Amino acid sequence: MIVLASASPRRRDLLSQLVKSFEVMPADIDETPFELETPEEYVLRMAREKAEATIEKSSLGVRDLIIASDTSVVIGDTILGKPTSLDDAKRMLRSLSGQTHSVMTSLCVCNGGLNRVATRNVVTEVTFREISDLEIQQYWNTGEPQDKAGAYAIQGIGGIFVQHISGSFSAVVGLPLFELSQLLSEFGVSALKENIHE
Repeated sequence: MIVLASASPRRRDLLSQLVKSFEVMPADIDETPFELETPEEYVLRMAREKAEATIEKSSLGVRDLIIASDTSVVIGDTILGKPTSLDDAKRMLRSLSGQTHSVMTSLCVCNGGLNRVATRNVVTEVTFREISDLEIQQYWNTGEPQDKAGAYAIQGIGGIFVQHISGSFSAVVGLPLFELSQLLSEFGVSALKENIHE
């Protein structure tokens, strides 16, 4: 059995491009960064902890394959989480306006016994055009930014702010398909074989 340790509909949709059949088992963990933890250390820890929490909660075995991921928007050394209010979203989007930021998306693929664990951190550089306060208010009113890291969705209307991207689009959405397909192949799962129509 393949398990996606995430409630994200975006990750579910992306994973469905690689494998036909999988279970969704969201992980509920404390996502507070540690003091002095780097953004890279943080996203890798989050993915691993999500995988471990899902295994513990669901009693998964060594034959089961767990996929966990975490995405953080990072500007400088600051991690931008999901906005808690309009003011929080304004703060985030103002800091991204006219700037280049990093989107870090980590992967943890492991078996249920945790004796095989593979991780990756995929970093994509995203450049925003200048955004006005009026546009930020209008964007907030669409409802899109509320549950998105960095207060925007590149695959949605938030894409109108993106001037340039260097790296993986699917990683910014939430699941880097290239790197995930490579990790899955290490565990004997071929995305191409999974998608053959018989």
